[in-house]
Amino acid sequence: MSKKVAVYRKEHFNAAHRLHNPDWTDEMNDKVFGKCNNPNYHGHNYELEVKLVGEPDERTGYVMDMKELSNIINATVLERFDHKNLNLDTEEFKYLNPTAENIVVVIYELLRAKIDSRFDLQVRLYETPRNFVEYPV
Repeated sequence: MSKKVAVYRKEHFNAAHRLHNPDWTDEMNDKVFGKCNNPNYHGHNYELEVKLVGEPDERTGYVMDMKELSNIINATVLERFDHKNLNLDTEEFKYLNPTAENIVVVIYELLRAKIDSRFDLQVRLYETPRNFVEYPV
């Protein structure tokens, strides 16, 4: 029987963005995205949860050292997105609408490239305390 354990790390970052489709009229963007289409952008205090699933190491008892996971998240996600305008300051969202759904997929892909594939990985991103997304499901 497998002894898989899920471990979680929470982190936080602040970022601004604008939801906008350049192929649409201003009226259509306003209709679909409302206040989130503000040409002057708006910000969120994002809460990030990273979940890893694996078997604890026989020597350490850890699935993964939480300090190591925190360092990966900080170097890969927080340094890239914290206190940034996602539309203007990041390559990832230069042409990709920075919806919470797109942000969580981008974060997952960035982390997946840095975290050993023996671990199952899932990312949850809270845009507000009541609105959050998760990838993969």
